[in-house]
Amino acid sequence: MSKKKKLEKKKEKEVRSINNNIRSSVRKLNPILKGIVGKKVEIALRDLQFSEKRITRDIRKTISSAVANAENNFQYDIDKLVVKEAYCGKKITMKRFRPRAKGRAAPILKPYSSVTIILSEVKRMESHGTKS
Repeated sequence: MSKKKKLEKKKEKEVRSINNNIRSSVRKLNPILKGIVGKKVEIALRDLQFSEKRITRDIRKTISSAVANAENNFQYDIDKLVVKEAYCGKKITMKRFRPRAKGRAAPILKPYSSVTIILSEVKRMESHGTKS
């Protein structure tokens, strides 16, 4: 039995930026990241700018870093960049204790997360059956 050869697909270059140790939980980050997937970078940054969530500042920095990577490393056109994927994962959890009544203590969990943003360059879409 021989091993099957892996088919080499023409892989599109992906631009990624990873921000480790964001001081927020995955549960709070997920809805924000789901809201920017599929949008143009310019629109995603604008939406995050006007969000009232504290953590959007760190996500904006991550997207800006990915845009800089695309421009410097791959010579992509910034206007054509789209957020292909945005996801987060768990990191460490700092454990602290708060003193309570009668000599007791209550735990406080301070979670950290990592955010990964992947950008890709959108290609021109041909008009599908539109008549002038």
